Amino acid sequence: MTALRERATVSLRSAPSLPRHVRIQYDPVRQAFAVLSPEKVFWPNEISLDILRRCDGQFTVERIIADLAADYDADPQDVAADVIAFLQEWSDKLLVKL
Repeated sequence: MTALRERATVSLRSAPSLPRHVRIQYDPVRQAFAVLSPEKVFWPNEISLDILRRCDGQFTVERIIADLAADYDADPQDVAADVIAFLQEWSDKLLVKL
């Protein structure tokens, strides 16, 4: 019998991090950053990469949203929905720990 994993849900107090099996690496051939996990490679856009680089277990989702809003001169409420959706999707794929 296989045990079902309980879905982690993003909250503003979550402090996301990358699991040991996931890393960000620069690919000189494509001149782009890749996110590597066993048997998979992801090519994040600039904003996704900015989110992932802040996933160090130290910054809360609330802090990540505030920092990105400041960096991109955007309304934090507009940034929040996108950041939360992105982190939830990556958490569901086991590429981000919450």
